[in-house]
Amino acid sequence: MSLKQLRRTALYIPGNDPSMLLNSGIFGADSVVLDLEDAVSISEKDSARILVRNALNHVDFLGAEVVVRINSLSTPYGMDDLKDVVCPRLDAIRLPKCEHAQDVITVSEVLDQLETEKGLDRGKIKIMPLIESALGSYNAVEIACADSRISAINFGGEDYTADIAAQRTREGLELLDIRMKILLAARIAHIDALDTVFGNVNDEEGLLAETSLIKQLGFDGKSIIHPRQIKPVHKVFTPSEKEIVKARRIVQALEEAEKKKSGVVALDGRMIDAPVVAKARRVLAFAEAMGLA
Repeated sequence: MSLKQLRRTALYIPGNDPSMLLNSGIFGADSVVLDLEDAVSISEKDSARILVRNALNHVDFLGAEVVVRINSLSTPYGMDDLKDVVCPRLDAIRLPKCEHAQDVITVSEVLDQLETEKGLDRGKIKIMPLIESALGSYNAVEIACADSRISAINFGGEDYTADIAAQRTREGLELLDIRMKILLAARIAHIDALDTVFGNVNDEEGLLAETSLIKQLGFDGKSIIHPRQIKPVHKVFTPSEKEIVKARRIVQALEEAEKKKSGVVALDGRMIDAPVVAKARRVLAFAEAMGLA
């Protein structure tokens, strides 16, 4: 079982905020997303790009996965963002407003060229498509499978609900359809599925409820907009001691049955089949990545 890349939390850091950029590694998120898109006004796009590029070269992110959300390729800023931020410290590009597989392929081809120019290993920098429209949702599987650089796929709930003329609610019923499409696309492509942000930073109860729901659905993590949301999300995604013990016993039962060359696997009088084992291994992968197993 390989060590899982934890992406429980992806914290957006405004690309035009020097203080937040400087301190982005200390908050404890699994990933930091240096944002050149929604958090930055048009008048600050160029200066934010310079700030983010300097942060990539000089800030200690303390082990967090470092991601940059560039502007959409349909804007005058997206390609300049991409060309300016590629460097050894960059782990991934979050690609907003992604609607077609070709969007990903275009970015991947530019990354091929830039990695070669900068002496980086080919394929080092990953791509994380961000689905934010009805068309993007419709093409989610095609997008998720578009390129070997893709490590995760996620969606933007605010833009998506606006596009389909739905009302954004605390309960999130209007997002169930796209959540399942994103999740299925991720599982087909064998990549991570990341949930949208929960916008009310003062509503921890709502955040916990939504995070519990997406964990139950099968998501790997969640985008967040404030450092105080990190601990609640991590708490939900951390397997309990009881879950870890049960998962370990399931895997051990399978291993013992295999040693005996038995086709029947049972634990506490109950049959154990492949889906049960797969779920147990997923629990143990999370626990191992968190240093709990």
